[in-house]
Amino acid sequence: HRMVPLLNQLGVETCWDVIKGGQRFFEVTKKFHNVLHGQAAPVTLDDFEEFLETSRANAAELAFTGDILVVHDPQPIALVHRKRRQDRRWIWRCHIDVSNPNERVWRFLRRFIDRYDASIFSAPSFARRLPIRQFLVSPSIDPLSDKNRELEPAIIDSVLQRLQIPRDRPLITQVSRFDRLKDPLGVIDAFLLVRKSFQCRLVLAGGGASDDPEGASVLADVRAKAQGRDDIHVLDLPPGSDIEINALQRSSTIIVQKSVKEGFGLTVAEALWKARPVVASAVGGIPLQVIHRHGGLLCHSVEGAALAIKQLLANPAYARGLGENGREHVRQHFLLTRHLKEYLLLFLALDHAEEIVALG
Repeated sequence: HRMVPLLNQLGVETCWDVIKGGQRFFEVTKKFHNVLHGQAAPVTLDDFEEFLETSRANAAELAFTGDILVVHDPQPIALVHRKRRQDRRWIWRCHIDVSNPNERVWRFLRRFIDRYDASIFSAPSFARRLPIRQFLVSPSIDPLSDKNRELEPAIIDSVLQRLQIPRDRPLITQVSRFDRLKDPLGVIDAFLLVRKSFQCRLVLAGGGASDDPEGASVLADVRAKAQGRDDIHVLDLPPGSDIEINALQRSSTIIVQKSVKEGFGLTVAEALWKARPVVASAVGGIPLQVIHRHGGLLCHSVEGAALAIKQLLANPAYARGLGENGREHVRQHFLLTRHLKEYLLLFLALDHAEEIVALG
């Protein structure tokens, strides 16, 4: 909804299709997502069959128009079976960290990946040895979207009043889905260590996704752990809460992203764009966004996150400087215009395999 209109305005006729699936398919794709990130879980033949059956049903419904098809992530990867015309280019866009995947699931996916003409990864560490060309294109944010545009102070105040978030203490905020890979329970543990030294509040704001059957369970665990504490605010936001997220980030003193695994974590770039200091795990694409001790602080544990938060609370001027540096880093590297340029260069590169096409 951000990239497609711009491509069309530039004369590149572009559309976006979405696959469908039932609860069982979502359970399988969530399992694939977790094990591709290195978690342990049993994957059965029935799981693979469910994946293939849903893929066949989607392949029968989609139109597959266009000269270049960009297929995003593992869920629709098997659509490449519809690859027929040799003059049509198929690209697999991988948004997740597959540097240490479950090998059984990875071998299954390779049956499809190898049929693509090229692949796109979000960070250099995600790339795997493949027989097809690989490109590095990091995700981006739109600075003019509701989630990122400037907000009047009155709007920010009204949002916090409606969400019942007092502004009497510094706010520590994590914005993310309620997903175990985002480690919201670890954020609470870090906050409790910080509270031994500083008066502050924690906001855990997020929501679920229609294809994530684990979200409700994680949210329940988070609420149970926060129960009885008036300084921890757990917000289950509905889809489309972009203004609310924007207001929460702009009113926060420090923003946290304590992921265990991460594809790219654009909530980090969104936070930095608001010139807020970020404390984040050094995983996935986060170190590309947070330059340690320049635009934020990277951590590797609960204790490390707590120490970084305390350091920023104790040094407001240092925290402010990190936030300003982080905003400039996002302006130079992670805005939609850069993303758009790299896509256009990539499209050109597909037909110039023997030539050098610089994406930088």
